[in-house]
Amino acid sequence: MEVVETATARIPKLGLGTWQNTGEACTQTVQTALDAGYRHIDTAQHYENERAVGRGLAQADVDREEVFLTTKVWRSNLQYQDVIASVTDSLDRLQVEYVDLLLIHWPHPRVPIEETLDAMAELCDRGLVRQIGVSNFTLPQLQTAQETAAVPIVANQVLYHPYTDQSTLQQYCARHDITLIAYSPLARGDVLSDAVLERIGERYDKRPAHVALRWLVQQDGVVAIPKASTPDHLHQNLDVFDFALTAEEMTRISARSGPLRVRLRKRLPALMRHLPI
Repeated sequence: MEVVETATARIPKLGLGTWQNTGEACTQTVQTALDAGYRHIDTAQHYENERAVGRGLAQADVDREEVFLTTKVWRSNLQYQDVIASVTDSLDRLQVEYVDLLLIHWPHPRVPIEETLDAMAELCDRGLVRQIGVSNFTLPQLQTAQETAAVPIVANQVLYHPYTDQSTLQQYCARHDITLIAYSPLARGDVLSDAVLERIGERYDKRPAHVALRWLVQQDGVVAIPKASTPDHLHQNLDVFDFALTAEEMTRISARSGPLRVRLRKRLPALMRHLPI
């Protein structure tokens, strides 16, 4: 598995996203993914599946130290003591002594960023968290977090797929040793019927999903965390490291805009950032 290396972290370039995957199905998916070769698992307090993820991690025949495990602090837990208490609860649910990466799930307009980051730094000092980062932060918000944090911000997890232009943020992150983690990298399945991706994939005997994921992981400092719920899809998503797209193909994919429903969904992160809840 290829990795993105920062000054303090080595993050596998392809991980398993677990949003909307709960219960025994989630446990089985995590176990199957780890047994298939995944070494990066992404969850969150708000997903309400940390316990299931922890069971899958425990049942897989993989040492804990080999797995890069991420969870996220929900917006209602961003005050100092709430960060400490909620992350301690997350570790209990996950049945682990630490997480490799702790993210602020969404910025909150009413909670000072320094308060949350100070609590996260304390968790690092206590050995409960290895690295910290943010999620759904704009470039100015990311810069503020960098200026405020007592420990390095190593990642920003954002919506990123061929129909979403994150080039400015990606270039900034690459210059500043920050990993850009792409969630919903397949645009909730919309890339699967994309004719341009299909034609590009034919050259490499690959499917549109492979092309979309390859477009992401081929970029400097970018990690993708697609969801998958079946063994076939889990294995297929791993097949993105045995080919490379040309510069012309990368440009053609970047120019995609997607159907109307995708363009409407792209507005949701901006709305969420401003909700005071």
